[in-house]
Amino acid sequence: MQTRRKTIQQSMVVAGLLASAGFPQFAHAAFNKAGFDAKSVQDAVKAYGGGSIAESKDVTITGPDIAENGAVVPLGASTALTGVKHMLVLVEKNPSALVAMFHVSDAVDANFLTRAKMGQSSDVYAVAIMADGKALFAKKEVKVTLGGCGG
Repeated sequence: MQTRRKTIQQSMVVAGLLASAGFPQFAHAAFNKAGFDAKSVQDAVKAYGGGSIAESKDVTITGPDIAENGAVVPLGASTALTGVKHMLVLVEKNPSALVAMFHVSDAVDANFLTRAKMGQSSDVYAVAIMADGKALFAKKEVKVTLGGCGG
């Protein structure tokens, strides 16, 4: 029987082997500092190769209308479109707009759930960046009653 401890030990061994084989550069390349440092939705989209953003009924954002605790706001982003390269979840009024970025291919169902920290009420965005550079979005207002970013 495979225990949790045994699984974690085996995962650490595999990670060590990959690191010694020179694979950390791939993990590092996946992190886009400019994207996570972006102060606006448009800057974050640009950091991932997207152009100007356009609203689309083919992209969906889910979240509560009112979040009682801004420290853990559940958000979802999805699309059934093909040709999606990245899926972004953004909070417009956060100090850093980008909350999460998911690499997507046609082999992946672009349907993601995450939790965000929100300091104040804000519009939240799901942005699908297409392979051709188009950026399609959906937005929703989430009201926060108790701030999570130090508020």
